[in-house]
Amino acid sequence: MIRWRNGVVTNVKTSWPGAAELAVDVAGVEIRALAYVDLVGLPQPGDRVVLNTTALDMGLGTGGYAHVVAIPDRLPADPPPAPGHLVKARYTPLQTTVLGVDEQDSQWHATLRDADDLDGMPVVVADLHSALPAILAGVWSTEDAQAPLRSDDRPAGPVRVVYVMTDGGALPLRFSRTVAELSSAGLLTATVTVGQAFGGDIEAVTLHTGLLAARHVLQADVAIVTQGPGNLGTGTRWGFSGVACGEAINAAVVLGGRPVGSLRISSADPRGRHHGVSHHSLTAYGKVALAPADIVVPDLPGEFGQKVHTQAQRLAGRHHVVTAPVAGLEEELRRVPVRLSTMGRGLDDDPEYFVAAAAAGAHAAALLRHDG
Repeated sequence: MIRWRNGVVTNVKTSWPGAAELAVDVAGVEIRALAYVDLVGLPQPGDRVVLNTTALDMGLGTGGYAHVVAIPDRLPADPPPAPGHLVKARYTPLQTTVLGVDEQDSQWHATLRDADDLDGMPVVVADLHSALPAILAGVWSTEDAQAPLRSDDRPAGPVRVVYVMTDGGALPLRFSRTVAELSSAGLLTATVTVGQAFGGDIEAVTLHTGLLAARHVLQADVAIVTQGPGNLGTGTRWGFSGVACGEAINAAVVLGGRPVGSLRISSADPRGRHHGVSHHSLTAYGKVALAPADIVVPDLPGEFGQKVHTQAQRLAGRHHVVTAPVAGLEEELRRVPVRLSTMGRGLDDDPEYFVAAAAAGAHAAALLRHDG
């Protein structure tokens, strides 16, 4: 259950859009805490704060912060009246309302009311949030990303990539410094949060309307779908949050998109079920996805590459398994302006994981020219 603490802010250590990392004194011990400023306001040194320390006390990785629940002596002012009745984190003590792009008060309601086609837009799907910057590295590694063809009235220029964040991991998009830095660097055009996730540039009720909004509101050329930071797994075939990858493939196909499956691959993970192609990918794409996608298999050398190729062929009956070149992708990954990390491992520790995601991004970008 929840572990509550009172503390006093000693320092605002760093901040990024929508979030602030704090040093907080709790009974003489300094701990690391995170405040979502849109929800609780911006704490200042000397403020008394009420904290939820559950994840910190449990020693969780991505979620290992104390979280500021309230600044009880300096509550934020009520927001001005505004449209929007989508409730996120609903029926919890911290439920909040947002304006959904698809609801009646939205200026885009008429656009989305009858929209049901992604016009063949590539939709890259990945299991973990850590794949996002690597997929982007692959997208931007191609000439197709620099000057894609246009076949409609969307603005000409470099490819527009929109991130659609699902609610399998972190619910607040503001938790992701990766997204903030990728957006600041111009590699991401915009973000959409769907389901119970919140904090994107636009909000949507479902993954389906989130994808349609990415295309018809944000003018995306490519969409990337992953859960937020964090991943819940139980060591069972079906009990992991990444199973939603299969549902994302189905949604993209139903809406007339071109789904591209990014495989979760590792040569460094000590767990046998994740060595080579993770069982998460094999289950999500091989069992949950009922519609065909391009499953991108990086053309890796040696015995490990052969293992990956053999494992991926188990998906060939349902999907189009694409063997993709990897030359130059590691160099592109080293140019990404964020820290690459998955399960505590960086690019040098587990390069195949990031190269596989980059290969999927490059394949999606190549589809723009091919389909254009």
